[in-house]
Amino acid sequence: MRNLVPRPGGPAAVAAMAVLLPVAATTQETAEYPGPSPLPGLSAGTLDARYDAVRRDVVRALEAARRAGDEDRVRVLSAFLRPDRRFLAFDARGRGRAVEVLGDLAAADRVAVVVPGADGSLNGFDGAKFAGGGSLALYREALRLSPGTRLAVVAWLGYDSPATLSTRVLTAGRATGAARELRRFLAGVRRVNGTAGVSLLCHSYGSVVCAKAAPHVSADDIALYGSPGTGVDRASDLRTTARVWAARSDGDWMELVPHVRFLGVGFGTDPVSPAFGARVFDAGDGPHSGYLKPGSTALRHLTLIALGRHQEVPHV
Repeated sequence: MRNLVPRPGGPAAVAAMAVLLPVAATTQETAEYPGPSPLPGLSAGTLDARYDAVRRDVVRALEAARRAGDEDRVRVLSAFLRPDRRFLAFDARGRGRAVEVLGDLAAADRVAVVVPGADGSLNGFDGAKFAGGGSLALYREALRLSPGTRLAVVAWLGYDSPATLSTRVLTAGRATGAARELRRFLAGVRRVNGTAGVSLLCHSYGSVVCAKAAPHVSADDIALYGSPGTGVDRASDLRTTARVWAARSDGDWMELVPHVRFLGVGFGTDPVSPAFGARVFDAGDGPHSGYLKPGSTALRHLTLIALGRHQEVPHV
């Protein structure tokens, strides 16, 4: 990989980052969607009831989308209702939230939770660049690399991710609330399955979310990829017993973002720098949105981390 050493910076660098990521108006949802119904707490005994309850919420949201003539939502939510799909959480309001499970969460030996970065939404959920499509690619790669594996993959769009073209993506504001939601969710995963190894795979702004959650969750691996920084100076500052991994592909524009922190703006040390102290692995040469692209180097190596096959992940 090229040029893994972060460039120096200061207040001027933060200003440059603000120029790179200008403010843009957020698209407002015009349709009125119902909020989520009360759900049973997440545990082994309530797992199927939870899947059923969330499915009913998706049906209600689909009916609202049809009434409103929201064709994009109709298309997406119709796909959510395929018989082979299962969701643990769903909220159709605004840009939306969804948490999907691939595989058998209760019987899994390993659980990988994909935490997406900016621009997450229901309408984009199944796209190859986003949580649902990326998680499906990871799950299929795991089955290819390790047929018969008992891996469950969770696509966790469990927070209101900021837009890339907004000032919110420059601060940890959204990540703080998201980290609380992630901690709560992972506690439920442990009630469903207390023995599986857990990996957090955290893309871009999602790495800020995972960093804030790290001291309070039980995980075996935390992989930070395409990261703007985490808000801490060193991997040891995450206060986790998990193995901490980091990667940035050679084609990722995140290399151009100054890794500084000043007056609450920016996220500090580059996780792929020697100063941070993570296990830096090869992510190939794909774009910022291509880490979970089928056939990519990054997908293969993130899948190996999720499978617990650490010795097969090449370091750089």
